[in-house]
Amino acid sequence: MVSALLPFEGPADLSRIEAPVTLKAYLICAFAACGGLFFGYDTGWINGVLGMPYFITLYTGYSYDYDRKQPIGIDPVNFGLPSSTKSLMTSILSCGTFFGALLAGDIADFIGRRLTIIIGCLIFCVGCVLQIASTNQTVLFVFGRLIAGFGVGFISTVIILYMSEIAPRKVRGALVSAYQFCITVGILLANCVVYATQDRNDTGSYRIPIGVQFLWALILGTGLFILPESPRYHVMKGQLQSAAKSLAYVRGQPIESEYIKDELAEIVANHEYEMQVVPQTSYIGSWVACFHGSLRKGNSNIRRIILGCGLQMWQQLTGINFIFYFGTTFFQQLGTISNPFFISLITTLVNVLSTPISFVAVEYLGRRFLLIYGAMGMIIMQYIVAIVGITAGRVETNDPAAVRAMIAFICINIFFFATTWGPTGWVVIGECFPLPIRSRGVGISTACNWFWNCIIAVVAPYMVGSSKGSANLGPKIFFIWGSLCIFSMLFAYFLVPEMKGLTLEQIDKMMEEVSPRKSRKWIPKTTYVAELARRDAEKSRQQWRDVHAATNTTGGLESGVMGGGYQEANEMGAIDPYGPGTHGVHGGGGGYGNSMGRDPYESPNTVRY
Repeated sequence: MVSALLPFEGPADLSRIEAPVTLKAYLICAFAACGGLFFGYDTGWINGVLGMPYFITLYTGYSYDYDRKQPIGIDPVNFGLPSSTKSLMTSILSCGTFFGALLAGDIADFIGRRLTIIIGCLIFCVGCVLQIASTNQTVLFVFGRLIAGFGVGFISTVIILYMSEIAPRKVRGALVSAYQFCITVGILLANCVVYATQDRNDTGSYRIPIGVQFLWALILGTGLFILPESPRYHVMKGQLQSAAKSLAYVRGQPIESEYIKDELAEIVANHEYEMQVVPQTSYIGSWVACFHGSLRKGNSNIRRIILGCGLQMWQQLTGINFIFYFGTTFFQQLGTISNPFFISLITTLVNVLSTPISFVAVEYLGRRFLLIYGAMGMIIMQYIVAIVGITAGRVETNDPAAVRAMIAFICINIFFFATTWGPTGWVVIGECFPLPIRSRGVGISTACNWFWNCIIAVVAPYMVGSSKGSANLGPKIFFIWGSLCIFSMLFAYFLVPEMKGLTLEQIDKMMEEVSPRKSRKWIPKTTYVAELARRDAEKSRQQWRDVHAATNTTGGLESGVMGGGYQEANEMGAIDPYGPGTHGVHGGGGGYGNSMGRDPYESPNTVRY
């Protein structure tokens, strides 16, 4: 038990469980958010490289006239990689990321959040080397993407975990949203690099975009050597002195600050409470514990897993990655677009410029509001794109105005995603899990994101491709994405609680007490320190009554038979610990203190480091 290692006690004052927000907290989280560049940049460069003339000729043997910018001896509509090749090259990274995300949670609990991310950066670099080394060797290229995906799985999982655990509650949603912003910036940077190299008649056309990724790994890996470890990781390991130092660093407060003492007390008390609820068992049993509980209880582990995995699944099924993975080739199929690479650049720019709106919206309007109304907006936009696409926007009509209208509504759809489901899906999975299963919960949820990302990457080329065996849906695919967004909206309405403005520990209490539809009105009434003290006071009170009944004596509390700390509490002016209304916070920790191995007559409001 953590509490057996170091005694502490904190107040029940809700206003003092976290220090004021400082510039340092913003900067630390903003730097950590750069991990999103890995995810975004890869999405962007693979989209562009799959449509590059040199890359296509390399893997198909087709000829291309770089002066006239058109293929030789083949219809331009059919000049491209086979659907099977595009599917494999795109989806294999998500496959590696799926397994990396599943393992990342356990590794982060064992060696720490920072070191896990650094290892992820190193694995990612190995994968990049293999991709660059390949020429027309499909196996080597695919294997390199698999290895790189494994590293991205580490990074994408643990970055969310790390940021959620160090970010101040008042701006946690905005800071974690910065991760999604970095994803969009990564996509934009990739599109810019691809746009600059698309017409090269050598291997630099695709090797340069791949090689730029080393820069992100170098920046993130080097910076994390300087940043502190998550204080909640130290608490989980029982290293409370290290936890206090890390917390003081990220909050910009001296270690002896009352804010640091009070917040650390609440983190430890929450962990103590959760450890009493979560059964301590074998390694396999600890994984099984993630799926324990009743589906009817909002705070059960299985409900939290469903919440995290469901959000990540529906985020992918909005169809946004179809646009960013296969947008270039999709725009080529529309027939009237002369430069599909430029259109992809525009859609990416819309994504980047829209995402910062979520920094304010996620804290002002809340997570639940954004998810529900964001899904509504995407439903409308995607149905409009599909309807225009099967009427005036058909290839045989050759109507540039209709195609421009489709692109405009695709951009508006991206706006709705970028301000709502894009960032908020990551914010919620970083908030909804209790500390004992948080790393695994985030890992499972992130793995679910990559699983559906992989599924979309596998099937989408066949859904819109024109090669043999493909469905050739074209714009009709947006009917599918729009219909799936209806289910996204229903999921958010019935299962996603409102978490804005709450600490991670208060979120646990909220999910225990109210349903998602009533969560917006919930306000915290006590702290975990007070809750544990009250529980132990009740336990000691019952023990005293049992002794009293067994011995049939009187004499009460002065004898100090059970919980000598209560005598001190009375000397300090606290109410009778066995009377109604006591919470055992200021001195009522006789039972609590003794269970943690402290002298019950020691000053009750100190945190000893």
